[in-house]
Amino acid sequence: MTQFTRSIVSTPRLDMNVWTSGPEDGLPLLLVHGNLSSAGFWKYLAAELPDDIRVIAPDMRCFGRTEAKPVNAKRGLGDMSDDVHGLLEALGLAGRPVNSVGWSMGAGVLMQQLLENPGDLASMVFIAPLSPFGFGGTIDAAGTMAYADQFPDGAGSGAGGANPEFIRRLMVKDDTELVPLTSPRVLLRTYFGPEGNAANVDEDFLVEELLRVRISDQHYPGNSVPSLNWPHIAPGDKGVNNAMSPKYFNTSAIIDLPRKPPVTWIFASNDQISSNRSIFDFGTLGMMGAVPGWPGPLVYPPQPMEDQVRFVLQKYAAAGGQVREVPLQGVGHGMPLAVPDVLAKEIVQSLVR
Repeated sequence: MTQFTRSIVSTPRLDMNVWTSGPEDGLPLLLVHGNLSSAGFWKYLAAELPDDIRVIAPDMRCFGRTEAKPVNAKRGLGDMSDDVHGLLEALGLAGRPVNSVGWSMGAGVLMQQLLENPGDLASMVFIAPLSPFGFGGTIDAAGTMAYADQFPDGAGSGAGGANPEFIRRLMVKDDTELVPLTSPRVLLRTYFGPEGNAANVDEDFLVEELLRVRISDQHYPGNSVPSLNWPHIAPGDKGVNNAMSPKYFNTSAIIDLPRKPPVTWIFASNDQISSNRSIFDFGTLGMMGAVPGWPGPLVYPPQPMEDQVRFVLQKYAAAGGQVREVPLQGVGHGMPLAVPDVLAKEIVQSLVR
């Protein structure tokens, strides 16, 4: 098995912890992880890739062992996409398009990177991607913000939705299963873990990596402000979760780019995070009765995240881009842990050599 090892790479922007595997002169493959994880989560996928692939998997700022710099949410995921560009510069790969894979938030980073540094990417694989219109606070496939005819402040998106007890347990690095509702370990296992592949995955390693997240108003989850709109919280201007709010994050302009790298979109039938009924979306929670005062489906329906991805990618294809959809049955959001062998085959098929 190819070794998956880590080292610190100094870039023009920050010192990044980068996990790598494969020969140094192999075909570069950039892997960008999702929220509440690290690049260490890619180790099982990396092990399934051909021996001629050079995996480059950075810990994004706020996660893993990368230098803890704050996130300016008003740039969307721009801080992170610029960090990736800086890493490619440091590795001598800037201006040489590389194949790329983004999981969840990581796919959003790639979308923003495509907008800001369009020459960086040769191909993109989106695994359970963040919607091009952000997470939370939108009501239809076209990404219309809730309360658009009143005061669209991103209500229900961003850092304010994070459970304070869960945040406290992240801060103290609680790796236990006590009080499962707010246990980081149980959340990982339930919503983005290895599922049927658990016997082949080191859960303790994953939990250790998850708990390296930096907790503050400038890092994870970020700051929040009150809102007159239900559910009466809105995103602040700092931190990871706010950077994914539709108030600041909208990458639908990828459809207008003159150069369009091919996209493979892999989505899962049992995904409870990036789906049309995300269990972490206030529209879903309100409909379930879990959050009082829900104004109803006409005002604040569950965000149709899957429909939004398809809406943008269909326009991307109609404007000349190449898009391939890969639905996977019987798995959830944690596909890189649950079915790394299946993903590896799809990624190899997507490579531009």
